[in-house]
Amino acid sequence: MLVFVVLGTRVVSNDAADAGADEGFNAEAFGAERFPGIQEAIAEKAVDADELAQAIAADAEAAVEEYAVPSSGGPVFSVTFTGTVGEGQSGIYDVAVDGLPDDLLVRVQTGPAINGTELRDATGDIVFGEFTNQIEFQNAAAALNDEMKVQVLDSVDAASLEGSTVTVTGAFTLINEAAWLVTPAHLEAG
Repeated sequence: MLVFVVLGTRVVSNDAADAGADEGFNAEAFGAERFPGIQEAIAEKAVDADELAQAIAADAEAAVEEYAVPSSGGPVFSVTFTGTVGEGQSGIYDVAVDGLPDDLLVRVQTGPAINGTELRDATGDIVFGEFTNQIEFQNAAAALNDEMKVQVLDSVDAASLEGSTVTVTGAFTLINEAAWLVTPAHLEAG
């Protein structure tokens, strides 16, 4: 048994290990490089919220088939809407959108913490096989969220959003048909 262990062991010098570390996954660079394309793809795929809500209410499976991208967390939809911002808690704000059913809760995340993998998963173009392991795959999602905060949310005064009108284009994972938590790819307050 010891012979197999010795034969299967490779000694790596510190210099070689350090050089390999430099070639590893750089989450910050990944987010900066990939976010603009994801932002554009979400905008192109986005469905008006009223159309999407009607489609989901009529036949959720058909709506998933037509509008969503499958992911390990559930189907991810790209959506766009304009609405009035309501009460917020921990950077998550309710948004009242005209034309949507009263029993549909639409919320948008504004940070400081942005959770979820919607930006990574919304296009279907970023797949696990691009990464060394699950940690890198998750770090890719976090990096995209961080880059979105820099490019989209840094110019938004989230503390003063309540009562204002916002136009949002973003993505959400359909977990509950009556509650959408949207991660913005674009957010314009006015």
